[in-house]
Amino acid sequence: MKKRSLFSVILYVGVLALILSLILGIFDFGKDDLTYSQIVELFQKEQVKSFVVEDQSITLQLHGKYDGKEKLTCRLADPDSFRQEMHSVFQDQSEKGVLLSYDFVPQDGFSPFDLVIPLLIVGVVLLLMWVILMSRANNGNHMSNFGKARTVMGVPNGKKVTFDDVAGVDEEKAELQEIVDFLRNPEKFTNIGAKIPHGLLLVGPPGTGKTLLARAVAGEAGVQFLSISGSDFVELYVGVGASRVRDLFEQAKKIAPAIIFIDEIDAVGRKRGSGLGGGHDEKEQTLNQLLVEMDGFNHNSGVIVLAATNRPDILDPALLRPGRFDRRIHIGAPDAKGREEILKVHAKNKKLDGGVDLGVVARSTVGFTGADLSNLLNEAAIMAARENRPVLTMDDLNNAMMKIMAGPEKRSRVRTRRDLKVTALHEAGHAVAMYNLPTQDPVLQITVIPRGNSLGATWHIPKDDSANLTRNQMYEEIVALLGGRVAEALFIGDISVGASNDIDRATKLARDMVARYGMCEALGTVSYLDDGEVFIGRDYQTTKSYSEKFAGTIDDQVKLLMDKAYARCAEILKKDEDKVRKIVEFLLENESMSGKQFADCMEDREIGEAEAVSMFQKTEE
Repeated sequence: MKKRSLFSVILYVGVLALILSLILGIFDFGKDDLTYSQIVELFQKEQVKSFVVEDQSITLQLHGKYDGKEKLTCRLADPDSFRQEMHSVFQDQSEKGVLLSYDFVPQDGFSPFDLVIPLLIVGVVLLLMWVILMSRANNGNHMSNFGKARTVMGVPNGKKVTFDDVAGVDEEKAELQEIVDFLRNPEKFTNIGAKIPHGLLLVGPPGTGKTLLARAVAGEAGVQFLSISGSDFVELYVGVGASRVRDLFEQAKKIAPAIIFIDEIDAVGRKRGSGLGGGHDEKEQTLNQLLVEMDGFNHNSGVIVLAATNRPDILDPALLRPGRFDRRIHIGAPDAKGREEILKVHAKNKKLDGGVDLGVVARSTVGFTGADLSNLLNEAAIMAARENRPVLTMDDLNNAMMKIMAGPEKRSRVRTRRDLKVTALHEAGHAVAMYNLPTQDPVLQITVIPRGNSLGATWHIPKDDSANLTRNQMYEEIVALLGGRVAEALFIGDISVGASNDIDRATKLARDMVARYGMCEALGTVSYLDDGEVFIGRDYQTTKSYSEKFAGTIDDQVKLLMDKAYARCAEILKKDEDKVRKIVEFLLENESMSGKQFADCMEDREIGEAEAVSMFQKTEE
């Protein structure tokens, strides 16, 4: 137990003992021999020889003995009431000669001790309680600690992270190796007149390993690592954020050489002049202090700042200029080779079956980040443990992949025959449209088994890592997305809400083609979309970079593109109407159709037996 916790317990026990002592009457003069009713009873039986009342105590001398005593003492709550109530009794027994003498001694006047002693007791209790509360407050977020930076020294669990624990980012590691070399041997750079960057900004989508890379730099350099989140600087109280920035750099200077890592720096580094307070709100004061500490009058020798964000577009330009964040390292989603290396790192502590091929898994997980791959292996391991298997198999990875992409199966959901038919037709429309579009990926599976929020799915996996989409690829993707809605309209004569997500994705893609990528002849090679967001306090008119005339033209061109894609999809499905209906019948009977069975149907072959569907397809190297 910590010393402070032990001290608090002792204080609690002391206060409790004091209160109990007051309640139990430890400070009383003694225990009463009689109760009030017993005193009255002795007078009624004429057994009292004499008595004296002094203050709130009565002493009785008896004619005989009571409980073996001739002299008894007890307290009176109200001596005056006792005197008035028993006055006639006293006179009668005095006349009879039973009560030989009695006396009421006048009470003393007011004494200062009567007030001082209770106040002293109360004061001691309050003082002890105040000490307890202050000691507990110091353990948490006390006012005196508001200006202290809530830094985390080192890495979680004390585990040292090196570049060997980071995979799939070889070029990024090479960039950061220079920082490691400077921290290890700064004279190598200073002797030739070189200055190491003050700060490095790690930019990339969530889950790509920005934080892990920062920890690896500290681990490789063997220096202290201070990490803090950008949101930890921001408080309700004015000036607290700037104070925490100063405290952070003071901590780093004391243990230099050191690395300061600020995660999610966009929480404190947003462009100034974008809030309700203009240039005087708390966030901007915090940012101003950060700018001064990184490259102001203060010289932070041996302190390097690493920061991570996935929103570099909203950072203040002064923060990104040379002298503060001199370098910007982009960390994107890994390629197939990088994904395989990442999988090997995360599979070190997992028991894999001999049939697990991480290379095949890597080639089939296009677009996955390092965090996604870690989650894939973890979900597969959970499934293997659930089935009491000692090792992780490819089937576990396949089921985990499907669960991550669409959610768990919901076979118990009760659906009407009509809903099943609409879902089957919807998915058949997607699959047939994709089959007839050369740029689209091959169909892996069609199913009407609900997963997550979807009533069915048409599974397909990308053929390669290509991210440079052409106009024809984007157009044909719109056509494929509209396959479900077109099939419903053509073969049922009605439409459902099931295509809402498809229409939303198709519309966004069409708008990007027209207004972002300059793929519309009517508008020319001009980009009209601005990624900037509307901040409170900024002029709303400046957020639109085109006139109302062009806004109308953009809407018209998007609709024309969507109508063209709709007509192309309707043409494809009408041509293969018999195959669409055949797929629907098969799905209503079997719930799922594999990619091979789908190919048999489209190529007019007899549909083969059902086979296990795997999301991980072996491809030629």
